[in-house]
Parts: sequence; structure tokens; C-alpha cells
Amino acid sequence: MNFWKDKSVVVTGGGGFLGRVVVKKLQDKGCKRICVPRSAQYDLRKASAIRRLYNHARADMIIHLAAVVGGIGANRENPGKFFYDNLMMGVELMEQARLTGIPKFVAIGTICAYPKFCPVPFKEENIWDGYPEETNAPYGLAKKMLLVQSQAYRQQYGFNSIYLLPVNLYGPGDNFSRESSHVIPALIRKCVEAKKCGDKQITVWGTGRATREFLYVDDAAHGIVLAAEKYNSSEPVNLGAGFEISIKELVQLIVKLTKFKGGIVWDQTKPDGQPRRCLDTTRARKEFGFEAKVSFEAGLKKTIAWYTRNPVKDE
Repeated sequence: MNFWKDKSVVVTGGGGFLGRVVVKKLQDKGCKRICVPRSAQYDLRKASAIRRLYNHARADMIIHLAAVVGGIGANRENPGKFFYDNLMMGVELMEQARLTGIPKFVAIGTICAYPKFCPVPFKEENIWDGYPEETNAPYGLAKKMLLVQSQAYRQQYGFNSIYLLPVNLYGPGDNFSRESSHVIPALIRKCVEAKKCGDKQITVWGTGRATREFLYVDDAAHGIVLAAEKYNSSEPVNLGAGFEISIKELVQLIVKLTKFKGGIVWDQTKPDGQPRRCLDTTRARKEFGFEAKVSFEAGLKKTIAWYTRNPVKDE
């Protein structure tokens, strides 16, 4: 509790899905000075805006959660934007933090940084063993440059930055947009709307053979705050729940939990994305004592209940 009491922390993306939970965790830890920059005031791709932000916040730490992100469809439609916006935000935020003399920078990477064909479970030392899966490679590589920058800045300048690799997140407050949502909110929305409209079936992308691992948003926020407090090395660290589930099994589970009675049509003209995803979480447990607490089914039930109370009305 004393660690956070007098800290001033900038949380980029602090108004987003993960960011809101991280901010709440910091408040619960006794952190009184938390600055959440808004895009209307600060364009985080521009050095001048970031200098203005840092001068205002007088920060002791930056937790960089902001990202331009989406599911497979959004990545395929916006590869240039996802690459440029994420790269420039990361590069400028860390460079200006170094120049300003901010003591610590917490960089949030992405599971999309790993090679397309990576031994399962993914270990941090495998991150450079191949090219990322093509549909999200521009985003994954842009976020991966934060790791290069972190390690280079520690080597040359002694700058204290850390790099965390959370697996796919889910939970209440997730993005349920048809255009840019990830697989869990997309499936929940499809099932809930199909059930409400009396539809006989839903259509799901791919073959169902790909596998994924998912981390409940509250667990992810807990891991980030723990690392911010206790971890001080530029070696990357996975944050995950330590399990693997196929998309087919995931669909069946969400169908069961939403009580959708219709059929499932697999659109195999659409991509599966990365063939398998599952993280080795040994380093997080060893370095700062992180372990996921929320079981997958319990987390899904909470997410479905939240969406049922807060259905998306766009599009």
C-alpha cells in the first residue's frame, strides 16, 4: 500500500476496457494521483502532446495500455493504421519519458507479437523465432518494437522499463462492436441476439480448430499492477491463465451459457488466425507472484451477464 501512496501515475488507455480496471486497482492500492489522458486533449502519436502531458502530470510512472486494436477483420482492413498508430505511440511515449526523467515505464505488448508457428506453451525466449501470424502482424510487430526499445534504452541509458505480454483478454465492459470485437464478445453478441430474434443458426469464422487462451480482465489488471510495483527488468513477461481451448469448444461453451438453441455454421472462407495460443506463465509467477484467479467459465458467466444488461445498440 505504501508503494503507491505518493506515486503519480499516467495510465494511457485508462478509459478503456482494461484501463478502467487498472485504474480501479491502483485506487484500491492507495494511489491518489492518476492521470488518464484523453485523445481529444493529447494525440499520443506526437512528441509535443506527450511532453505537454508529462509536464502536466509530473509522473513517477507511465503505464502504457493505449492501443488501436481489433479482431481479425479489423486487422485485415486496417494494417497500416494499426502499425503506424501503435508504433508511434509506443516510441514517443517511451522516448519522452526517458527525456523527462520519469523513473519507470510499463509497456503492454501483445500475444500477437509471437511467431505464427510457436511451440506451445509460448515461452518468452521464443518471441523472436519467427514472423507473426499474417492477419495481425503489423499490429503485433508495432507493439513488439516496445520490447526492442525497452531493452535498448535500459542498455544505453539505464532507463527502467518493463514489457508485459498479456494473452487475449475478456470480461465485463469489453468491446462488443460488430466491426472490431474479438472472438468472445463477438460470439456472446451473436448468441444473445440470435436467441432474442429467434434465429435458427449463427455463423462463425474459420474451422474451429484454432486454439486460444483467455485471461479475465480483472486478473490481467492485477498482474499489470503487481509487475509495475515489483518487476524491474526488460526481459518480457507473459501474463496468462495457463490453459488452451479450441474455438469450436469455445463456441459450444458460449452457446451453452447463453442458452442459444440454434445451429452453428462455420464459414471456412474466413481465416482462423494463429493456429494455437497458450502461454507459459512461469516467469510471472516467479518474478512477481502473479497467478490468474478467475476460472474461465465463471469469467464467461460474468461477461454474458454484463452484456445482457448492457446490449450494444449500434449498427
